[in-house]
Amino acid sequence: MVRTLAAARRRVRCAAPAPAASTVHGSGRDDRGGSKARGGATRRHSRGATLTIFVVLGVVLIAVALLFIVPPLARRVVRPSETCDAVNAAVYRDQLRELEADLRAGTLAPDQYEKARLEIEARLIADVGTGEASAETPRGARGAALALGLAIPICALAVYLSVGNPSAVLPQAAGGANPHGMTKAQFEAAVVRLAARMKDNPEDAEGWTMLARSYAVLGRFGEASEAYAKAAARMPRDAQLLADYADALAMAQGRTLQGEPEKIILRALAIDPDNVKALLLAGTAAFNRSDPRAAIRHWERVLGLLPKESDMIQRVQASIVQARSLAGSPGGKAQVAKPAPAQGGNRVSGVVRLAPELAGKVAPGDIVFIFARAAEGPRMPLAILRKRAGDLPAEFTLDDTMAMAPQMKLSAFPRVIIGARVSKSANATASPGDLQGLSAPVNVGAKSVSVVIDTELREPSGK
Repeated sequence: MVRTLAAARRRVRCAAPAPAASTVHGSGRDDRGGSKARGGATRRHSRGATLTIFVVLGVVLIAVALLFIVPPLARRVVRPSETCDAVNAAVYRDQLRELEADLRAGTLAPDQYEKARLEIEARLIADVGTGEASAETPRGARGAALALGLAIPICALAVYLSVGNPSAVLPQAAGGANPHGMTKAQFEAAVVRLAARMKDNPEDAEGWTMLARSYAVLGRFGEASEAYAKAAARMPRDAQLLADYADALAMAQGRTLQGEPEKIILRALAIDPDNVKALLLAGTAAFNRSDPRAAIRHWERVLGLLPKESDMIQRVQASIVQARSLAGSPGGKAQVAKPAPAQGGNRVSGVVRLAPELAGKVAPGDIVFIFARAAEGPRMPLAILRKRAGDLPAEFTLDDTMAMAPQMKLSAFPRVIIGARVSKSANATASPGDLQGLSAPVNVGAKSVSVVIDTELREPSGK
């Protein structure tokens, strides 16, 4: 079976690489959100802070603009130098100076100079005393300043509401939307539009990639693998694209990497031997074909590529320990105890309920993942079941037929924890905003186990 190694776009960054891995889009990550999360309320608080900063910044910018416009207008008064008489006198003085300059230069005869000077003086006498002040009165200037002071912020707000995106800074509603701010119906409609666009643009490799990832988020892995195939035909040297293609194809063919998915993984590694997702998938494929040494080789290479602060390191290390144990390598059994046989059968049954206070945050079409993991030992799911939120409260039964790897079954462990998680994005990867509940440890074979979904997963601290 194939492990979920990455989220919808670069799902490898949050994968759970347990060796006996799993299903594409559904591995041991179902229970990790609660331990490192910070979510809903913190995110809404962050959006509220963003809105406050945006409003304050807008007010400051408008105030600065008004400081450049209003004060000069408000201070403007009539000055003598601004009257028509003063302007006319200045013009005539310039004309007289020009006449005198022409006379000194010899370009103008004395009699011509006298005649021109008398004409200028006559015009000056006629014009002086008839001009009126051209400047606005102080009252008119203050009125204009007040009008502009009101008009500028109103116009700025009107333009922003018309061409801007006010919803980008508003806190989003708590329920009915995925991490991208879209409801499932809106997301599906967007995928339909993208698929229609690709019919008119079949050579758009990036478009096929986006469509494939969108189908994968919706759990439509058959269509996702077809779209990935078209993208890979146009970008055959993209190792990450090939790894995503193998992931989706494995899910589409019954959650197994055998056959064509493994061939695609080898192509990806031939292009980029350090592609983390391809290495994780290659390790899973090797483990599932009973070649733990090859799995260890791939996963140890991953450890050298991951950042030291990555939360995936612990999971990869646990996978390597288990592979060493199965391979009989030195140190393997010392690091992980062999699980004891389960008592009381190979199944666990019970009921999953939704806490009343979270009912408003769940849509009937939201996907619910019900899973079991060992109370002590690997954290990857031993069995997983998928339902819809509209089915809640829902009865469940988890047994060995739902195991994601032959070596990791319910019957191999004495005690397990049952979890249930509402996924807002229909993705098996735990995401901030998902709702989750966990039971106390119970014996395998237990009946009437009660799981209450009562916790909203949050953003990891420090992120």
